[in-house]
Amino acid sequence: MENQFTIRKASVIDAPAILAIYRPYVQNTAITFEYTVPTILEFEDRIRNVLKRYPYIVAERTGTIVGYAYAGPFHERAAYDWAVETSIYVDENLRHTGLGKRLYNALEDILRIQGILNVNACIAYPDRDDIEDRHLNTNSAEFHEHLGYRLVGEFHKCGYKFDRWYNMIWMEKSIGDHLENPPKVRAFEDIVSEVDFSRY
Repeated sequence: MENQFTIRKASVIDAPAILAIYRPYVQNTAITFEYTVPTILEFEDRIRNVLKRYPYIVAERTGTIVGYAYAGPFHERAAYDWAVETSIYVDENLRHTGLGKRLYNALEDILRIQGILNVNACIAYPDRDDIEDRHLNTNSAEFHEHLGYRLVGEFHKCGYKFDRWYNMIWMEKSIGDHLENPPKVRAFEDIVSEVDFSRY
């Protein structure tokens, strides 16, 4: 199954296909705290804005986009330049196929080339008082833990969706050496020619 996927840089023209993957997460899950499915134009702007500085990549199978991942600023202030927040979504029918791991491996490799040192994930998490929840489980946290992320913080009942409260956790992974004088982080557009997407 894994060898059926190819990974490449995303483009704004991919917005409809990427949005089709994201839509059910908005409508049916608390994985994202977004209430309303964005318009195509909004999604094009999101992709365009990410690509100004960070990687936005997609996975394809037989020419169809089946997953995507991207990074964004952890915080806008300059001292945070070496840290990013990551996001990943895969086609609901392709969970547990290894696709998510391949996307994240590619994303982390690209971020290393840029000079990023810390990757952070903000993850919706079920409130422990709510035993059964069809909108959210702990799979995302377990996925990140499997990839080497560690829990660094939890906020309680901070997100409200589907008439219930949800927690949010932060998970972190270091992907580089924290030197006394770290090299300046390079923009994705400046290093994309150095990325061998065929490796993934």
